[in-house]
Parts: sequence; C-alpha cells; structure tokens
Amino acid sequence: MNNPSIVAHQVHAPANRNAIYRKVAIRVIPFLMLCYVAAYLDRINIGFAKLQMLDDLGFSNAIYGLGAGLFFIGYLIFEVPSNLYMMKVGAKKTICRIMILWSLISASFAFVETPTQFYVMRFLLGAAEAGFYPGVMLYLTLWFPASHRAKIIALFVSAVPLSGMIGAPLSGAILESTHGMSSMAGWQWLFILEAIPSLLLGLLCLKCLVDKPEHATWLSDSERALVVDELAAERQRTANDAATHSVLATFKDKRVWVMVLICFCQAVCSYGISFWLPTLVQQLHVGDMRSVGYLTAIPFTVALVIMNLVARSSDHSRERRWHLAVPFLCVALGLVASTFFNSSLGIALFCLSIAAAGAYTTTAMSFAIPGLFLSGVGMAAGIALINCLGGLGGFLSPYIVGLVKDATGSTDNGIYAISAIAVIGALVALTLPKKWVNR
Repeated sequence: MNNPSIVAHQVHAPANRNAIYRKVAIRVIPFLMLCYVAAYLDRINIGFAKLQMLDDLGFSNAIYGLGAGLFFIGYLIFEVPSNLYMMKVGAKKTICRIMILWSLISASFAFVETPTQFYVMRFLLGAAEAGFYPGVMLYLTLWFPASHRAKIIALFVSAVPLSGMIGAPLSGAILESTHGMSSMAGWQWLFILEAIPSLLLGLLCLKCLVDKPEHATWLSDSERALVVDELAAERQRTANDAATHSVLATFKDKRVWVMVLICFCQAVCSYGISFWLPTLVQQLHVGDMRSVGYLTAIPFTVALVIMNLVARSSDHSRERRWHLAVPFLCVALGLVASTFFNSSLGIALFCLSIAAAGAYTTTAMSFAIPGLFLSGVGMAAGIALINCLGGLGGFLSPYIVGLVKDATGSTDNGIYAISAIAVIGALVALTLPKKWVNR
C-alpha cells in the first residue's frame, strides 16, 4: 500500500506538477481554441467578404472601415458587464450564450443591403461577442498559475493565426466557388457557412467545459488539491500585494490604465493587420481569390510559431517587458518595410509575416500580465476594462486605413500610422516596472 505522505510528495514534485498542468491544458485548451477559431472567423471574415461585397453593395472603403470598427463599440459597452456576470453564472453558460448569439448575427450579414444595416449588424456582433475573450482570460487564471500563464495564453491566442491559416484559404475558396450559387453572391455564402461552426460549438459548451478545478472529475483528488491550493495561495499573494480585489479599486489602479494603453496599441496593430491583410495581399497582384486566400495564410502561419516560442521564453525567464516591446517593434518594422517592397511578392510577404508575428505575439503577452497583479472580482473587471477600452484600437485602425485608402488610393499612409502606434506600444511596455511584471 502506498504511503499517503510519499504520494503527496510525489504529486507536489516539479515533474508531476508540470504533468498535472499539461493534463489540464490538454483537457481545457483545445476546445477553447476551437471556439476562438470560430469566433475569429466570424469576426474577420468581413476582410475577405469586402473583396466582393463593396462592389456589389456600392460601399466605399471608409464605409467598410467604419463598419469593421463599430464591432468594438458594441464590445466596449457590454464587455465589463458580461465578464462580471460570468463570475456569477460560470464560464460554460456564458460562452454558450455568446457563441450562439454571434453565430446567428454573423449569418445574418448575408442579407445586409445598406450601410446603416451594415453598421447596426457590426455593432450587434460586437455586443454579442463581448465578454468572450476577457472571459476566457479570466477562466484561464482559474486553472493555471502565473508561471504557466504566458505560454497557455499564447497557446489559446494561437487560435487567431490558426483561424487565418484555415480561414484565409477557406474564405477564398468559398468566395470563388459559391459565387452565383442559388442566386447568391460568394460573400453571402461566406457569412452563412462560416457561422455554422460557432453555432455547433456553442451548443457543445455545456458538455465540454468545467467552470472550476474543484468540479473537474477528470482530475484525481490529489491533482485537484494541488491545482486548487496553488491557485488559492497565488490569489492570496496577489491580494496582499495591493487592494485590487474590488471593482472600484481596479478602476483606480494606475497599472490597469497602463495596460489599457498597451492593449490599445496592441489592438491597433492586430486588427489593422487582420482586417486589411487580404487587401494588402491582393494589392500584390497575386491572381484570383483562391490565390489571395492561400498567400494570406502564410503570415498567419509564421505568427502561430513565433508567438508560442516568445511566450515560452517569457515564462522560462520570467521576463515580460522586452518580450512585449520587441514584438511591437517587429510590427512597425514589418509593416513599413512591406510598403517599400510591394513590387516583390516574396519580400513583401516576408515583411507582412514579421508584422503579423509581432502583432499576435503582443496579444498573447499583453494578457499574460494583468493576472500578475489583479485578483478576485477586480481581475474580472480589470481584464474586461483593459480589453474593451484597449479594444477601441480595433475600431480606430480599420477606419483610419479605410479613410486613407479612399482619400489617396493607397493604404500606405494608414500603414505608417499603425506602425507609429506600434512604436508607442513598445515604449510604454518598457516603462512597466520589473516588480509588477517579471514574475
């Protein structure tokens, strides 16, 4: 018979501790990644639909940019309430509700005819999805300690470039192959078909997700105890570090507002690339929609690899500032360089790949930091506040690029504006005190 003290010691040994968190990750992360892949497809397929729908509906680039950005206004209004409500009802019910709503709204874009309808539907899509990303960020803090969190968040955020890798060729193929089918345009079929995965995954949430480690029947008693005890001790240390466990204290915390600014810069970069990358690739004169789709997948593939390597390095070294600042600088360098080499397909794609890798790495690294100094309901409010106010950058960047494109016939000046904001993000990241973030 095993000695309980020996078993307990073995469970708490570093190798077994890491094995337990690998077990949790294998159970939790793949489903959440699938959900986010579906979410991101529904969020950014507008970038591919744009290649056809603007001509069909007579929309300008400015109308497109404003509509793309209005998503984030709905997000802003409903994000904090959604995250606080998740603290009461749990993650699985919240994510289920969000995914089913956004799938129905996304499919409805197939029937948009006027700019006003387009604006309203983009706003409603943002309102429906509000709470998903910050809700998952909060959910991950309930399962993983700070020492694992950057690589776990990067693994989850890998769904963003993964959605591009899958969605870019898929979207291009749908646009090309379904155009005119049943008297509907390819962009209409795009919205309908890519909403189906979100609906199905939303229905599966209640079965596949567990709200807290305490309820995880797939962990043994000793494994469950280790996870629960370690996270409780970490929350206690965070609560002792500063009074950031209430909503009011969170809103007064200057660290939260620094992260809002960083998240704003990150959103400008990542959504500027997400919404306009198909257009930037198309401007390289690559051929039909299928070719645009396949080539657009290349920067997303590079981003998937780089962001995970950087996050693992950050967790290993417990260094956060430079692991955030350098990717911001990569965005600026890659975007600016792409405008100078747009006559060379290979070099331009290489530059866009550097920019995409930097942009999505900043996304992963930005949201690994708030959990290092927030706790309790303050964490729920703080992560939502950071994401929704910072996410206004997602409203600004596509609109600016659209206005510039209409005014000048080129996206270059809009790209330079995004690059300048990336440099600001790098500088702000380097102002973060080590004692806040290098843990």
